[in-house]
Amino acid sequence: MPAKQEFQQRLKSIERLLGEIDAAADPNLRSTARELVQLVMDLHGAGLERMLELIRSSDDGVVEKLGRDELVSSLLILYGLHPLDLETRVARALEKALRPHEGEVELLGIQDGVVRLRIHANGHGCGSKPEALKEIVETAILNGAPDVEALIIEDPKPSLVQIGMLQGAAL
Repeated sequence: MPAKQEFQQRLKSIERLLGEIDAAADPNLRSTARELVQLVMDLHGAGLERMLELIRSSDDGVVEKLGRDELVSSLLILYGLHPLDLETRVARALEKALRPHEGEVELLGIQDGVVRLRIHANGHGCGSKPEALKEIVETAILNGAPDVEALIIEDPKPSLVQIGMLQGAAL
């Protein structure tokens, strides 16, 4: 099984177990279990952060390579340690997703983790229809920047119809 898929399955298992802890009848047990998980996360986060500091001191591009690795990138995002900011990761994900497709995506803005886009499908081939392009973009953003709080895809502005075209149609 690919490393990223295994990582995602482990995250789902963690979420499931946390749900079971939240459902426990004993509030003291819930509190203790949540505190334990948070302390382990804090310990791992501090260790990863220190490792990145040591790697950066060698200045040979290793941190950037780690940020491009799918599994390591997900882990760095989880701990808020990814070397690229959210906007850069979103832009790269969009560029990668649109390379083989006919269409354009206009990044309207990113604020408080909310990404706003407008999609313009240009072609008639596979993956160029607005619905297909929207799905491709959503998947790309989820994979490249899973820490996005929300993704809002606005409908494209209606194209203007020139009066001459209307007059010609009426003739």
